[in-house]
Amino acid sequence: MSDVIYQQPIIEESLPEPKKRFVFSDYLGPSIVFVIFIGLWYLLSDVILPPEKRFLLPTPHKVINEGFLVWRTGERRGFQPILVSVWDTAKVALIGLAITIVIGMFLAIIMSTSRWLERATWPYLVAVQSAPILALTPLIRALIDGTQKQRLFVVVLIAIFPIVSNTLFGLVSADKSQHELFTLQGASRWTRLTKLQFPAALPNIFVGLRISAGLAVIGAVVGDFYFRQGGVVGIGAQIDVYRNRLWGAELITSIIMASVLGLVVFLAFGLLSRRAIGKWHITNRGQ
Repeated sequence: MSDVIYQQPIIEESLPEPKKRFVFSDYLGPSIVFVIFIGLWYLLSDVILPPEKRFLLPTPHKVINEGFLVWRTGERRGFQPILVSVWDTAKVALIGLAITIVIGMFLAIIMSTSRWLERATWPYLVAVQSAPILALTPLIRALIDGTQKQRLFVVVLIAIFPIVSNTLFGLVSADKSQHELFTLQGASRWTRLTKLQFPAALPNIFVGLRISAGLAVIGAVVGDFYFRQGGVVGIGAQIDVYRNRLWGAELITSIIMASVLGLVVFLAFGLLSRRAIGKWHITNRGQ
């Protein structure tokens, strides 16, 4: 059977993608929401909050002046310590995400080979996804030595479910007629996986990657909060320090930078998805 040519999954040829054009309405809506958000922020900071509590939520211009435009004052204050903490959290998130991808895809492949194994494993994956991290903190501290390992474990624990579920769904959703063709040609299980199931599952895999990438950042920030010793490291630990010291401008700046980190990682995996699998179909939405 060495001369048999295996047929790849059929992907319908799509129509040429229309040229992207500037649509004013695409930017008008977000701009209006942003202006409303800033207005509500000023209203809450200057009017609604009583004077003795306004330091907890500084106005936007104060956050910019004291949080973003001051490079460094002292050991903790300024934008430079926040950037250092964001970089540390980003490293933990990316390393944890890489570990999550390896473990998650391995589990999905194993589960796709046996219906019995899928049914036996799935409830425990759901339980892991549903488990409150705060309740597991003492157990994680007792079982795992080292703050870095503990933080990575939290990332994997939070981010693994979308990888497994989306990869598994993609692997078992390959076209039935294609499976029959591979069976008639005597294809091995490995050939069926690499030539049929995995290519067909790529869109689902990248959906899981995008979701898990965002969750990995959340996991890294959560790990910063609960697993640290000695000096401040990640952005979550930095947020906790600013909260305890009531440094409102630095606290809001740290929260914004943590959100930016999550957004950047999410968009990066979205770009990677488009580069890797291209346009599988064109969806026309009403304007």
